[in-house]
Amino acid sequence: MSISKNYDPNKSEDKWYKKWLEADLFSSVPDEREPYTIVIPPPNVTGVLHMGHMLNITIQDVLVRRARMLGKNACWVPGTDHASIATEAKVVQKLRGEGVKKSDLNREEFMEHAWDWTRKHGGIILEQLKRLGASCDWQRTSFTMDNEYYNDVINVFCDLFEKGFIYRGERMINWDPQAKTALSDEEVFYKEVNSKLYYVRYKIADSDDQWLQIATTRPETILGDTAICVNPNDERYSDLKGKHVIVPLVDRRIPIIFDDYVDMDFGTGCLKITPAHDPNDYELGKKHNLDVINILDSSGKLNKDAKLYIGKDRFEVRKLIAKELDELGYLIKVEDHINKIGFSERTDAIIEPRLSLQWFCSMEKLSAPALENVMNDNVQFHPAKFKNTYRHWMENIRDWCVSRQLWWGHQIPAYFYGEGKDDFIVASTKEVALEKLNEKSSKKYKIEDLVQDEDVMDTWFSSWIWPIAVFKGFSENKKEFDYYFPTNDLVTAPEIMFFWVARMIISGYEYNSSPPFKNVYFTGIVRDKLGRKMSKSLGNSPDPLELIGKYGADGVRVGMLLSSPAGNDLLFDSNLCEQGRNFTNKIWNAFRLIKSWNVSEEIDQMDSSKVAIKWIESKINENLLSINSSYDKFRISEALMLTYKTVWDDFCSWFLEMVKPAYGQPIDSKTYNSVTKIFESILKIIHPFTPFIAE
Repeated sequence: MSISKNYDPNKSEDKWYKKWLEADLFSSVPDEREPYTIVIPPPNVTGVLHMGHMLNITIQDVLVRRARMLGKNACWVPGTDHASIATEAKVVQKLRGEGVKKSDLNREEFMEHAWDWTRKHGGIILEQLKRLGASCDWQRTSFTMDNEYYNDVINVFCDLFEKGFIYRGERMINWDPQAKTALSDEEVFYKEVNSKLYYVRYKIADSDDQWLQIATTRPETILGDTAICVNPNDERYSDLKGKHVIVPLVDRRIPIIFDDYVDMDFGTGCLKITPAHDPNDYELGKKHNLDVINILDSSGKLNKDAKLYIGKDRFEVRKLIAKELDELGYLIKVEDHINKIGFSERTDAIIEPRLSLQWFCSMEKLSAPALENVMNDNVQFHPAKFKNTYRHWMENIRDWCVSRQLWWGHQIPAYFYGEGKDDFIVASTKEVALEKLNEKSSKKYKIEDLVQDEDVMDTWFSSWIWPIAVFKGFSENKKEFDYYFPTNDLVTAPEIMFFWVARMIISGYEYNSSPPFKNVYFTGIVRDKLGRKMSKSLGNSPDPLELIGKYGADGVRVGMLLSSPAGNDLLFDSNLCEQGRNFTNKIWNAFRLIKSWNVSEEIDQMDSSKVAIKWIESKINENLLSINSSYDKFRISEALMLTYKTVWDDFCSWFLEMVKPAYGQPIDSKTYNSVTKIFESILKIIHPFTPFIAE
């Protein structure tokens, strides 16, 4: 037998993956075995493989391959998410490059472009996962916009509406002026930024020369002020009850109100109230029955209600209004100031609080079982430290804004038939809506009288039923669902604990009175050697496919896991992948060494070989107990290190040196047979981590 001196992972990995697929080794159907089920956190349909995916997918594949080796019926469901905001932005950008605006198209025309884009780019990331060795059941590949899945999402919306959890209302929401859509609280992240604090004076109405001073980071919103608020216990302003001030530049007369919400020790103790552009101001506005003046349009430009700077961007106006306030004597001073500002998780645009009519999901009652069953460990978090973060969020949960002002996604199944904001019917189809409407109305409506809501649902509203929907849990025939659900383990990142994990647990208890999974393994964030999160903008993220090309998939898998304990960030260094490649080379060289020995049936086994064999078998069994214990505790990196040492130190450095024959001499057949049997055991141990070299 001729064995090449150097192991070439590129040839080997491509060959073996094709053979695995041809043999249909990854597919699963219900049988008498114990199921082991994982659903993939669906990546964006237009996305490409990045380092976070690599870590996540490697861990899932390790767990799935080990489950198969334990005799379980392993089913790993792959799929992609339609990613409303990200995908629509890419389609709009593509159209813009062709000289077409979204506003030039109707919904049907735009959706054709979106589907074309999805068909062209949608399968890229799943093909890339195959390069890594992902042993998914590819026949089960799901997409959140598949017809059956789409209908499940629509039916869940209708069901929750009928139960009173879904409602439509005007609320202060987070608005992304770039994507021109509402966002939920969880889609906003906050950054400390260097900004300015502007001290502005307002003249007290009907006085000769009395002024109040306020401090604001957003002078452009002065044009939407409808009150000045002070603390009722603040003696400095006790004589101002019942009085008014004049808003600078627009000369609007607004009341001075009193509320203990105001911190007397912060700034001047006077707070400008702009109910349309600040959530706290909005609540004060409702409490004190203030006017609401919305001065911004959907793109963050000033509208006609602002009276001034109409059509100009909010940040441009900030500079212009500060200059004008200064020139007219209203601006007292400007100070440097550090404050936290909300940014869109999707577009990185600065969020604008905005009063808007949206669809919401009431969460307090719905989420109660999901909190209880994580706290009592019916769903276990690994590491357990994340339970505290989860509890804090769940105990302070807010209603979920589930509507988005986009076209790509699951269209809200609400049909309007009149002029009033409550003149609508929620139903799975237009035909069902018409039937329901005519049942309750004396007037007989026709199908053309109904107009469907333009908005789509938040992307997470589709993916929160992922573990149920991929196993047809909403269908009549629930044989597969009853076999595979609940799934066993979820591997995901802590940053989507609220977006996705918590909401899946909520839907699991709502629709099956059980959790959707038994364990949640939280991976860390992949960072560079300097501790910075890997990102395209920083240019510090290597191309995963280039790494695989250079070090082999097995090498990269080992490299990713060598220093990635659950929940802790991974400081990635390509040297780790080199270490992984060296590990596969070590195994290959051990194989070459064993195959190079001449075997003799004539010579007796040496006593030293007997002792060595007894020792290595005992050592491997001892190590296996520790390796399996690490697996069971979701200490995957620890399991890899124990595996690594078993192969490199115990088997290669010690055992093979003990039993190898003297130069030019044969080895006895008894020892040789034992060595090959032990080597097979080694290959089984490494298989979950390095499946290609093991094969």
